[in-house]
Amino acid sequence: MSQQDLPQRYIVVEGPIGVGKTSLVKRLAKNFSGVTLLEEPEHNPFLEKFYANPKDSALPTQLSFLMQRVRLSEQVKQDDLFHHLHIADFMVEKDRIFAQITLDDDELGLYNMVYDNLTMHHRTPDLVVYLHAPLPALKARIAQRGITYEQRMDKNYLQKLSDSYAHFFHYYDAGPLLIVNAQDIDLVHSEADYQNLLTQIKTTTAGRHYYNPLAEK
Repeated sequence: MSQQDLPQRYIVVEGPIGVGKTSLVKRLAKNFSGVTLLEEPEHNPFLEKFYANPKDSALPTQLSFLMQRVRLSEQVKQDDLFHHLHIADFMVEKDRIFAQITLDDDELGLYNMVYDNLTMHHRTPDLVVYLHAPLPALKARIAQRGITYEQRMDKNYLQKLSDSYAHFFHYYDAGPLLIVNAQDIDLVHSEADYQNLLTQIKTTTAGRHYYNPLAEK
């Protein structure tokens, strides 16, 4: 497939930890010769410390992620002249979801000043695909992928994160949005699941849309 098969030039796949963002991004990029923009949690020197002791490491962890996400997203603007298709497993705006959960008021005030300065000229995605799934599904997928420090993640933190994502996208209106119930679909191993979602992605070029595969089975 060529990238001309997709109407969008900048697609973001979002959702809470473990929902399957990166796997979908990689598959889309492979099919459509897209440029991937992938978060690099392994390059955040504070992340493992955060999972061990969230209070002491929350601010440096969040600022490190913010700078990484802004740096990666700058590629979209730089490559626009070449009309590349970009597919990312994050959107810069979601950085505040984590900050609001993990930082105290003074830290959040400092973070917001840095955020506002760094994201002044950020480009809005042509489409956001928001994958959501209930807590048991997220926990099972996190356990399956076996990243050591993620296994220490508190279930209450994961639930709060999932709820905050839902709240954020309930009000999101900056561009086209496709909300997907990802509870019982396998976008890595099931060709049918992937193709059905791909049809939804190709036809979502404006507004807010909901895709519930369970309703079609």
